[in-house]
Amino acid sequence: VVTAVLFAGAGGGCASKNVDMLHFLREHEHEVAAIEYRIGIPDGVAISAPRILEIDGESQSIQPDGKISLRLLGEVKIVGMTAKEIAAKLEVLLSRYYGDPKVDVRVVSYESKTYYVYGMAGGVGPRPYTGRDTLFDAVIKSGTNFLSWTSRVKVVRPAHGETPVRIMQVDIDKMAKTGDWSQNILLEPDDIVYIPPTPGGWIGLKIREVLYPVAPVAQAYVTPLQLMDAHDEYQDRNGNSNNNNYNSGGSTYYGGY
Repeated sequence: VVTAVLFAGAGGGCASKNVDMLHFLREHEHEVAAIEYRIGIPDGVAISAPRILEIDGESQSIQPDGKISLRLLGEVKIVGMTAKEIAAKLEVLLSRYYGDPKVDVRVVSYESKTYYVYGMAGGVGPRPYTGRDTLFDAVIKSGTNFLSWTSRVKVVRPAHGETPVRIMQVDIDKMAKTGDWSQNILLEPDDIVYIPPTPGGWIGLKIREVLYPVAPVAQAYVTPLQLMDAHDEYQDRNGNSNNNNYNSGGSTYYGGY
């Protein structure tokens, strides 16, 4: 009976991980392009309309009320729309003044949505979400180092509504070596990319944590010795005879120490 319960528990854990994996991989199938990004506050947009001088070359950030202010058109609410939808709306509004107006809109500043990089990386914290951010991009841009365990990177997707928290573990090293992009998922807003320390790195960090309270005391003794060694090496490299050092009464004096 105990064995059956253990197998059942293990099966349940595996099933949960498989569900999470399928959730992330379904996201990978989504079409992602700049036109799919929905504008938020305070994102920035640039407008191109060569035939319409009133708005051509305009570049604005979305105001707190979700609008931009344009000559000829006044205030136009665009929050929550894609760049393509904004262009279509402006064309409709401009049709009152121009025949067959053509407008192009680009997102030039991604400020409203973020994902997060945490753990052993050169740069941690929030990152602008563009709608085209992949896991591989996030890890590479984070500035990993020799302490980063990039074969055990985790993506944590927070709960939204009735959807529970999802966690996926990905071997970035294998991805880079084999070129297998099947797990190079597309990130979503608020995703957390966690890069853990290697086992050796974790031990080193724990030792450093334990020694931290006594480190300033030890450094107080070690620093003068380091400075003396550096002073002697400097004198030797410059061909000096180390005249600052002299014996007095059996003791050695180091200029200033």
